[in-house]
Amino acid sequence: MPALPELRELERIIALGKGHLEVNVACEVDVRHKRFPVYQLALGNPDPGVPAIGFFGGIHGLERIGTQVLLSFMQGLLSRLAWDKSLHQLLQQVRLVFMPLINPGGMWQATRSNPHGVDLMRNAPVEAAGKVPFLLGGHRYSPSLPWYRGVAGAEMEIENQALCRVVQEQLLGRQFSIAVDCHSGFGLRDRVWFPHAHCVHPIEHLADILSLEELFEQTHPNHRYLFEPQSLNYRTHGDVWDYLYLKSQQQPGNTFLPLTLEMGSWLWVKKNPRQLFSRHGMFNPTAQHRLQRVLRSHTVWLDFLMRAACGHENWISHGPTRLRLQEQAVARWYRP
Repeated sequence: MPALPELRELERIIALGKGHLEVNVACEVDVRHKRFPVYQLALGNPDPGVPAIGFFGGIHGLERIGTQVLLSFMQGLLSRLAWDKSLHQLLQQVRLVFMPLINPGGMWQATRSNPHGVDLMRNAPVEAAGKVPFLLGGHRYSPSLPWYRGVAGAEMEIENQALCRVVQEQLLGRQFSIAVDCHSGFGLRDRVWFPHAHCVHPIEHLADILSLEELFEQTHPNHRYLFEPQSLNYRTHGDVWDYLYLKSQQQPGNTFLPLTLEMGSWLWVKKNPRQLFSRHGMFNPTAQHRLQRVLRSHTVWLDFLMRAACGHENWISHGPTRLRLQEQAVARWYRP
């Protein structure tokens, strides 16, 4: 097996979860005569009638912290199964799905893109409405440039095909599901982004996003997350979560909430400016105490989402209340 610390740690956690975890290889990626598995893991009740949440990370190979946050969360969950009766009861009412390392080839090569030079978050068959930022919004010029979308008309990259297959099979067929995709991004705040990325139109489930934010604020009033649609920052072609959200709309009556956690890497660079001279350091905390703090803080967010998915019937609104929340959310995020 090629040397990749996150993959070794993931396989150690798989061994720890023997007897609890369902383990599949969603695809395999070849890089310079080396082969990396892309694991799909599941925990909890497989009944399609229960809600589900998917945890995803490692889409951008440079952003190792997303994978590390998920590995820390999984380690904690599996260790608690030895003694935590309440966790066993919770897992009877919810399905957990994990793909913590979607782009192992890119992580091994220390590139944002996959080994073909394709940015997996610009690779889905979704075209942005209106202008997008030059290069950043996705382009087809060359795989040598960042944010390359891939060849026009080609199938999605194998990693994205595996991601979409897992989401469609495990999440979209359920009455309620959440996906959280962990990244690091420039900024001084940790952000929670939601669709759309390709246009500025509010999504149908905007009221549910606002309800979820209010629930988190009530539960953890001292949090530092900023909730906002991705299009408020910039628009892109090919966003895979836009693609999957649009797919979910083909099943009326089901609710699918795809969220992206953008951890503010400027916080780490601000405290250690020397990180700017390292590609790894620009996107990940390098000091051990900062890494430990990041792993601790975001585990709280992931645990909250798991419990919110399980108890969604107690906070999802209906009727006039839902319409009022939708109007409030539109006024907050889409009107100056």
